[in-house]
Amino acid sequence: MGQWVYTFGDGKAEGESGMRDLLGGKGANLAEMCNLGLPVPPGFTVTTAVCTYFYDHGRSYPPELEAEVRTALAEVGRITGKAFGDPGNPLLVSVRSGARASMPGMMDTVLNLGLNDETVEAVALASGDRRFAYDSYRRFITMYSNVVLGVDHHHFEEALDLYKDRHGHTLDTDLGAEDWASLVVRYKQILERELGRPFPQDPTEQLWGAIGAVFGSWMNARAKKYRELNGIPASWGTAVNVQAMVFGNRGETSATGVAFTRNPSTGERALYGEYLINAQGEDVVAGIRTPQDITEAAARASGSDKPSMEKAMPDAYAELVRIYGILERHYRDMQDMEFTVEEGKLWMLQTRGGKRTAKAALRIAVELAAEGLITQQEAVSRVDPASLDQLLHPTIDPKAERQVLASGLPASPGAACGEVVFSSEEAEAAKKQDRKVILVRVETSPEDIHGMHAAEGILTTRGGMTSHAAVVARGMGKPCVSGAGTIRVDYSARTFTVAGVTVKAGEIITIDGGSGQVLRGRVAMQEPELSGEFATLMGWADAARRMKVRANADTPTDARTARAFGAEGIGLCRTEHMFFDAERLVAMREMILADDEKGRRAALAKLLPFQRADFVELFTIMGGLPVTIRLLDPPLHEFLPHSDQEVQEVAAQTGLSVEKLRRRANELHEHNPMLGFRGCRLAVAYPEIAEMQARAIFEAAVEVGRATGEPVHPEVMVPLVMTRAELDIIKERIDAMAKVVAEQTGVTPEYQVGTMIELPRAVLRAGEIAETAEFFSFGTNDLTQTVLGISRDDAGTFLGTYTQKGILAADPFMTIDRDGVGEMVKLGIERGRAVRPGLKVGICGEHGGDPASVTFCDEIGLDYVSCSPYRVPIARLAAAQAALGQKAASQA
Repeated sequence: MGQWVYTFGDGKAEGESGMRDLLGGKGANLAEMCNLGLPVPPGFTVTTAVCTYFYDHGRSYPPELEAEVRTALAEVGRITGKAFGDPGNPLLVSVRSGARASMPGMMDTVLNLGLNDETVEAVALASGDRRFAYDSYRRFITMYSNVVLGVDHHHFEEALDLYKDRHGHTLDTDLGAEDWASLVVRYKQILERELGRPFPQDPTEQLWGAIGAVFGSWMNARAKKYRELNGIPASWGTAVNVQAMVFGNRGETSATGVAFTRNPSTGERALYGEYLINAQGEDVVAGIRTPQDITEAAARASGSDKPSMEKAMPDAYAELVRIYGILERHYRDMQDMEFTVEEGKLWMLQTRGGKRTAKAALRIAVELAAEGLITQQEAVSRVDPASLDQLLHPTIDPKAERQVLASGLPASPGAACGEVVFSSEEAEAAKKQDRKVILVRVETSPEDIHGMHAAEGILTTRGGMTSHAAVVARGMGKPCVSGAGTIRVDYSARTFTVAGVTVKAGEIITIDGGSGQVLRGRVAMQEPELSGEFATLMGWADAARRMKVRANADTPTDARTARAFGAEGIGLCRTEHMFFDAERLVAMREMILADDEKGRRAALAKLLPFQRADFVELFTIMGGLPVTIRLLDPPLHEFLPHSDQEVQEVAAQTGLSVEKLRRRANELHEHNPMLGFRGCRLAVAYPEIAEMQARAIFEAAVEVGRATGEPVHPEVMVPLVMTRAELDIIKERIDAMAKVVAEQTGVTPEYQVGTMIELPRAVLRAGEIAETAEFFSFGTNDLTQTVLGISRDDAGTFLGTYTQKGILAADPFMTIDRDGVGEMVKLGIERGRAVRPGLKVGICGEHGGDPASVTFCDEIGLDYVSCSPYRVPIARLAAAQAALGQKAASQA
């Protein structure tokens, strides 16, 4: 069998950064830092292959693993001059997870492993610091009991709080050696009470317990949820990193911290982070103590009265600055680093590509390209298209009145308002009821991930800019204010209090993740402006992509937004949305209720000027870009009244009897309207509807062409076609209207007639349909329903189960089902272009704004995708990345 364990330390390593699939991100980067000659505590990585074996073999290990671990431990002992389990000179280790994709806080960690009642005395003797030794031991008992043995953390916290209250202590740092020694005894009693057995004293038993716990945590609820939200396959597994301990809790010359080589919120090129003197790493990321700034500039900006690392530890700070420069140049990206200072010496514990906001990602990518570290095309590939959504969220209107309740740290940008909730369960329940909430917690933990996902924003009273809440919120694109220390949360009363004001669950607050303010009530928001780095990167993206990006737009507002976001036309204008205005709806209902064609034409004549005016405005806004207009699609009963009160009102408006209205509504009622009398079937039965719409389109095109001097290129799209015969009948009426308009105006309209491909039969007969159709637009919303036999409106009851069980890779209404729906799209293109070479093909379903679906569309040769206006930038960037991916694949 292959190698299961890879060592690193003393300036060399068996692995390197390219082995992240096997060693995980953390293990690969620890090895790489060793190879770069940076100060890294020695250790070893148990590979992700062991994790796979562990789950494939009933949570057991490969037979060779124990010997490999023993050998690796001996090598770490040789480098450190200590021995694991030696009661007189013990090697203490940390045990951490490390998947190939960063999953901050989702899996388990154990520090100070190897301590027991004997070795703690040896550590006290060797260090000359009994307080440090027992502080480390109590931390180990707490972590090991919780992570490995399943004893809840709060048992130990309660014992600590009670002890501090009894002895008049406020901070953990107030406790001395004998205090911690007394608490160690108490902690062991708690464990024995809860489990019925004593705390394990054998270091080897401790180690294998911790390794098993890390592998076990790969399948815990929070890790599963994180993988689900971030598209990380369960099959990847995690590695386990065992590393010699270095101690940040050895007094005032020791510290621990987290630093980013650039600001992860703004992208500014400046060392950014926090540290704590006389602490261990978990104290920083868990938000147990509010940390201090690393740089003096940051300390001044935050108004902190605590010394920065730059001031308190100038030598360690200078070394950190040196190393951050090496790492950023080496990895050619912003790095997220964890470090410990032990008695003045800096040790690097981790580096990885730092999570960042979309705003920061844009700035970092553009500036790295300007600095020559990456190319423009690499910069385009560095920004997650989906993350651009973050830039499109509202911020607080600067003119709005702010009733400030409290201020904390601006942990994740953007603003949000909603009802106050105090638990993740409440947040998730509210989300299902379409209620917007702000999750308020003292501090978040990985167990809160589902609530954070459900909430509009997160507010915590403890924790810093690198706390769990801050890191996860930034990754999700959620506004977050952390460390709002003046707020007092009372979970039992479901209230929080600040400056004499009590806010109850259900009351509305607003948080500003850009300033750190917590505001009372609902505050006015404004849309962000996209410029600067966004415009630069999108320009590079547009130069790289092949596929066009259009927008689904039905109104002038939609069209203007689409243009502002760089849409290259309208790929879907749903004309039915134009008929729900009150004045138009009356005429629409008159048409539906008419007894004959004459009556329908009379009502349609009232609608014609409205339709023409709508199209004039759209064509004018789009300035000569293509506009695809779908003829009336929904079933007619959608326009009729439903309640008794509405029926009475419509009867009075139209002068028709209530009985006639009800009779007509009953005639049009359908048991399955999605597959009923809609789409092209309406135009086949009532060709006068298509005639009115076609006439409005062509008259508007002529009017705008004359007014602007630019040609207008409408594309008339016939929906829900299943046969060529349907399209032929309707196209004949469209062409007839074009001739009428040409005769009346003296201008021959330029136009194309095409169809939406939404039915499997249309795909199969695409060759015949293409003899008439001049373009295809795949309506992937309905095509997904008809191919999979799944109602989009009812799928929520089981789709989650299907994705969790791996039956479907993703929600097929969000990301295109490549093997089913995708295969049908490919077949339709092939058969259509076989008859009409160069046939223009696009999609106009929700998939047009999903990055994974856009990639698929590029692969199969679509000419364009069309999506909602706010997703146009996402589609532009995704199309560029798809084109670059295709180019790289062809050159490989």
